Amino acid sequence: MALNRVILIGRLTRDPELRLLPSGVPVATFTLAVDRPFANQQGEREADFIDVVVWRKQAESVSNHLSKGCLVAVEGRLQVRRYETQEGQRRRVVEVVADAVRFLDRPHGTEVEAPGRAVPEPRERA
Repeated sequence: MALNRVILIGRLTRDPELRLLPSGVPVATFTLAVDRPFANQQGEREADFIDVVVWRKQAESVSNHLSKGCLVAVEGRLQVRRYETQEGQRRRVVEVVADAVRFLDRPHGTEVEAPGRAVPEPRERA
């Protein structure tokens, strides 16, 4: 049995890029900065920068609702691709193909409801 699961929590380093394939399928890409759980010899925390690919409806949602600096959890699988450039150089790409992207930041300008309580409607001033 083989298992290929990745779960990451980090912040977007740039706004997601959305594009449509010729078949009309949406795909979004972004890079996630994930802090390492330890400090280096100078006592500073380092991060890994991991490329993430998201497909279809979730790609559209990511593109519409996330931006640079947003905190997200990504669950998916690790994928390694190889390709050759126009100059004939071989390249290798390691990326996470996301099955689920959870938005962990509260959207700016929204109020959070307490469980079982409704947020009161704003009153008009007379």
